[in-house]
Amino acid sequence: MADITDPENTIIVTLKDGDVVIQLLPDVAPKHSERMKELARAGAYDNVVFHRVIEGFMAQTGDVANGNAEQNFDIRRAGTGGSDLPDLPAEFSKLPHDRGTLGAARSANPNSANSQFFINFRDNHFLNGQYTVYGRVISGMDFVDAIVRGEPPTTPDRMIKVRVAADA
Repeated sequence: MADITDPENTIIVTLKDGDVVIQLLPDVAPKHSERMKELARAGAYDNVVFHRVIEGFMAQTGDVANGNAEQNFDIRRAGTGGSDLPDLPAEFSKLPHDRGTLGAARSANPNSANSQFFINFRDNHFLNGQYTVYGRVISGMDFVDAIVRGEPPTTPDRMIKVRVAADA
C-alpha cells in the first residue's frame, strides 16, 4: 500500500482484487473532497457498482441512489442518480485529467456533480477545465485497470468498501 502522508484526505477503496488508495485534493476542490469523505464515512459508497467502464477512457461509479449491488438492483438505472445531498458547484482548476486522476461526474450542467466520480485509465486532457479533478490514485491503479468493462457491464465490479484512511 502507498505511503499515506495525509490520512484525513486519503480514501481507500476496496475492490475485488485489492485496495485502491486515493489522495484527495482539498486545496484544489474542497467541496468535492469533503463530499467524498462524508459519503465514505456514511458507508454510502459500499457495494456501489462501476456502471460505466470504457476501455481506454475511464471507470465511473458512485451512484449511491441506484448503484448498490445489495439493494433491489437494476444496472439500467445505475448512473442516473446521486445522493440525497445538494449538488456541488464546479471546482474547475488547471490540474489535467491525467491517468489515475479522480474526476467528478455530472450532467450537462457544470454545477450538477453530487456523488458520482470517475477514474481516468489514461490521460484525458480533452476533459480539462470541464470536469472537477479532486483526487489521484497513489496506489492500486492496477486494480482499477482490472475493472470489468461495459456501458453498463453485464456483471459489474463494485466498490466493496470505501473508507477514509484516518478512520481505518
